[in-house]
Amino acid sequence: MKKIAVVSDSFKGSITSSEICDIVEEETRRFFPACEVVSLPVADGGEGTVDSFLACMPGEKILVEAAGSNFERRTAFYGRFGETAIIEMAAAAGLPLVGDEKNPSKTTTYGVGELMRHALEHGAKKMIVGLGGSATNDGGCGAAAAMGTVFTDAGGKVFVPTGGSLSKIARIDRSETTRLLSDVEVVAMCDIDNPMHGTLGAAYVFAPQKGADAAMVTLLDGELAALEAIMIRELGVSVAKMPGAGAAGAMGAGVVAFFGATLKPGIETVLDTVRFEERVAGSDLVITGEGKLDNQSLRGKVVIGVARRARKMRVPVIAVVGDVGDDTDEAYAEGVSAIFSTNQLAIPFSEAKMRSKKDYRSTVSNLLRFIKACGSQL
Repeated sequence: MKKIAVVSDSFKGSITSSEICDIVEEETRRFFPACEVVSLPVADGGEGTVDSFLACMPGEKILVEAAGSNFERRTAFYGRFGETAIIEMAAAAGLPLVGDEKNPSKTTTYGVGELMRHALEHGAKKMIVGLGGSATNDGGCGAAAAMGTVFTDAGGKVFVPTGGSLSKIARIDRSETTRLLSDVEVVAMCDIDNPMHGTLGAAYVFAPQKGADAAMVTLLDGELAALEAIMIRELGVSVAKMPGAGAAGAMGAGVVAFFGATLKPGIETVLDTVRFEERVAGSDLVITGEGKLDNQSLRGKVVIGVARRARKMRVPVIAVVGDVGDDTDEAYAEGVSAIFSTNQLAIPFSEAKMRSKKDYRSTVSNLLRFIKACGSQL
């Protein structure tokens, strides 16, 4: 075996993408010392997205003071790669930032807009915004406000809408935002297809994990429905039913309505940006993975996104994952050659994550040991 490519997501809460790449490279050196290992740690738009890009391509992490999820000032960051800025919304509006103060009726994406504005003011001509891991439900209004969009209430007072005050918007003026984004491409990484509101929308599906009880969920959903009506009236756009509109507290809808963004599957954006085909060309094997391979994965997350592209290149793909759901046979039709779980003991996740690196290494070691024993000429 002459070349292996490692293109894996993290196992959330237990092992990072970069750690996975390091383990595969170390184990490959044991069994195939002359084998070239190409490491492409990836993420789907949530936490770790910027670091994953930095591990794959030359760039720098830019530190910026910005608003956190609860409007507190904090140090956030984005990635600069030439004229492309990669913004991880979780860096400014992430759920971990709120601690025990979860309240999606009051949290904001304002800091995300501040990161975008900083990138623009420092020469960005393209912005990739990762939608994921947010504590918010404001439809992207906070980010839009930081980018110059003016929201006024019925009394003419300017304010920054949050998830619980969207229905107070009477007028929207995005002229300054449009000026700032002239000749700038905005792409949003989105891995879900939920609509903006309704029983499958942002509030009902995702707000409970952000701290909303049943009453607040109903309130937030109504606020998003009101925002849709205001967008149609003030901006002349209808985005509520667009697949992905409900991503990140309806930030998906907001980036399209306010910034003219294109929503693209996260893994597709990542693979395009890191030049997947060019760097994987000539590989004998691709090792990919994520924390759990299940029905959600089959809708186009990391494993399936990698497998689809590798299949076109006629490169076999092995998925090394933490856990495997019941209905994953479709993965084989998408280009996955084999699936291996790292779970070696029947123990709760709270215990399994403590030994995830050891178990991942053991699984990869056994896999490579088998390939060598078979004298494979992959």
